[in-house]
Amino acid sequence: MFGFPRTIFILAATLALHTTNAAEVNVYAAPSLTDVLKEIAVNYEKQNSDKIVFNFAASSMLARQITERAPADIFFSADEAKMDDLQKAELIVNDTRRDMLSNSLVIVVPNDSRLTITSPVDLLAKTQKIAIADPRAVPAGIYTNEYLSGFGLWEKLESKIVPTENVRAALAAVESGNVDAGFVYKTDADISNKVKIAFGVPTEKGPAIRYPIALVKEAKNKSAAENFLRYLQSDNARKLFERYGFIVKF
Repeated sequence: MFGFPRTIFILAATLALHTTNAAEVNVYAAPSLTDVLKEIAVNYEKQNSDKIVFNFAASSMLARQITERAPADIFFSADEAKMDDLQKAELIVNDTRRDMLSNSLVIVVPNDSRLTITSPVDLLAKTQKIAIADPRAVPAGIYTNEYLSGFGLWEKLESKIVPTENVRAALAAVESGNVDAGFVYKTDADISNKVKIAFGVPTEKGPAIRYPIALVKEAKNKSAAENFLRYLQSDNARKLFERYGFIVKF
């Protein structure tokens, strides 16, 4: 008579303890990491009670939020400069910083476009509107500015540039057909079935695109964040990063 209720009580107590011990890890990450990190988090949560919560936005915006003491536990940036700023401000745990990934730029056009681009010079005569992430602050836009400036094309193309909030917004502008072409990361182009790559920037001629990661010094869930940070550098995570087209550096 008493065995069944006691079993239920023990099970309920165990579940309550499991829930109590679970932590929420806030990961601030660049938009180009959206799809792969969500899949990694699903796999992680299957074997861990902690909940991974993402804030995806331009690295510049995320760095500013962290500077303003937003509740971030991990920062995964799309460029080193934003991480450098936080390190100088002593807002990250320096010995947890790692260059995790690399990427490359591509020029994309809508799937039904007949535009052919054999070099960035073709953008001068063949396009009217070119979407890129905000070149004043967003890494993908800064990289694009750097690349075009190296060819002496930035000033010539500036009137055609349509700045967007982030690289995924630039991709969306091309997908919708509101622009003729756009600069995005290769990994962004690979996940879209509405655009095609018209030109890939050769790695040796393009900017060095690196994705550093670090634990935020004021992390509220430090132990849980450290566990997820280690998982992001595991073989399981590596396979997913590579499947999504990232060049893994760890």
